[in-house]
Amino acid sequence: MFELTPKAADQIKKLLEAENIPNAVLRVRVVPGGCSGFSYEMGFDDTTDETDKVFESGGVKIAIDEFSFPYLQGAVLDYSDGLSGTGFTIKNPNARGTCGCGSSFTV
Repeated sequence: MFELTPKAADQIKKLLEAENIPNAVLRVRVVPGGCSGFSYEMGFDDTTDETDKVFESGGVKIAIDEFSFPYLQGAVLDYSDGLSGTGFTIKNPNARGTCGCGSSFTV
């Protein structure tokens, strides 16, 4: 399972509304690269593949491809808009380490 915090779900709903794509799914992927070995990619998609794992969290549909799912299982997407920075972060129990900038991880 992959979950969204209430703050992340609210922000994603605002983005879907602003882009006028209310029925799109949030696609979350893990791709090889970054200084620690893997990095995250997120975006909106209007279709899902039959091999995708599709979840709903906080009223948002999420699609994760077959390759990425084992790396993201149990992870939580959060959104921060505080003084220390604004943006989405993934709290991933499968990550054994991250790079200094926090945008890539290793398993």
